[in-house]
Amino acid sequence: MQKAKEYDWQDSNLALFGSDTEKQVKKESAESEPAWQGAGQQPGLQIWRIVKFQVTHWNKEEYGNFFEGDSYIILNTYKEADSEELNYDVHFWIGKDSTQDEYGTAAYKTVELDTFLDDKPVQHREVMENESSLFKSYFKSIVYMSGGAESGFRHVKPEEYKTRLFHCSKQGKGRSARLEVKQYDKVKRKYLSSGDVFILDTGLKFYMWTGKDSNFDEKYQSAQYFQDMTSKRPRASKETLDEEDVSPSHEFWDYFDQDDEVDGEDEDQSAQDEDDSASFDPVLFRLSNASGELTFTEVSTGDNIRRDDLDPSDVFILDTGRACYVWVGSQADNAEKKNGIPYATQYLMNTHHKKANITCLKEGSKSKDFYSRLK
Repeated sequence: MQKAKEYDWQDSNLALFGSDTEKQVKKESAESEPAWQGAGQQPGLQIWRIVKFQVTHWNKEEYGNFFEGDSYIILNTYKEADSEELNYDVHFWIGKDSTQDEYGTAAYKTVELDTFLDDKPVQHREVMENESSLFKSYFKSIVYMSGGAESGFRHVKPEEYKTRLFHCSKQGKGRSARLEVKQYDKVKRKYLSSGDVFILDTGLKFYMWTGKDSNFDEKYQSAQYFQDMTSKRPRASKETLDEEDVSPSHEFWDYFDQDDEVDGEDEDQSAQDEDDSASFDPVLFRLSNASGELTFTEVSTGDNIRRDDLDPSDVFILDTGRACYVWVGSQADNAEKKNGIPYATQYLMNTHHKKANITCLKEGSKSKDFYSRLK
């Protein structure tokens, strides 16, 4: 069987529209998609995973857990204070090893869900390890799991488990802070850091290793996650270890690879060094079909970006470096509406902040973050 092509961040997302991927998922309309039945009918969170072009319900017990090889659709339904009207935010989340087909299906199906909900949702693209604060606020913790749809539900006996190391770290500050948990395929000492907490799962026994510089909240949230993990495998034993107290001869160290080089460490650091999101000068683009074919042109930059630049008949893309906004005018045609996120994605591929979040909002939508960038 031929291996599916992994999604390359350099790929152009425009190629997905009008391609075999789009034709495959376009067979069923929004009204006939079984997964959307009951979607957005009451406040709460709903999550679907893309499996072989199909939208499948994600188990509620797994909310906050994401396979690195998959793509997901997340719908948050809520009401504003003193209002009975339902509002929506819909996100499609892309795992770092998600295939192009899965990503393309998630993007297309997100638009379909938006149509099903009468174009009311605000749409967001989320990239693994660079999720927005809004996305993170839905979960007590976010867990990245190795594998994907092909391997995610194989039942393995505890004695056959491949030892796994989980890195628990607190991300963000204040009320927006969440525990982020990353799973490593390889178990190496160099992954351990004094400022965080780590969980080692050997199948028959769990260990929680607490770094000497980890803070109280981090320890507390990690302990809660550790308790949740171990409760799902009651026959496994567990042990907690403090960095300063665990001896060099402890059996804990027997599970770590002798080869202690961290794969991709240099590449990851190089990528971080190139990131320009903090220093990037904002730029506004217009996506227009007025000439009969789509054109993508720069409108203004920096302090010259104004609300008056926005035209209801077109779509505009604002790149701030840290985030990218797709503003859809009330009179924009279907071609412009359909290609806002694809054009934003293609554009970001040629920047030094290609993993920036993308938010698509309609004219009239409330977004303090977006409008605060305009004069």
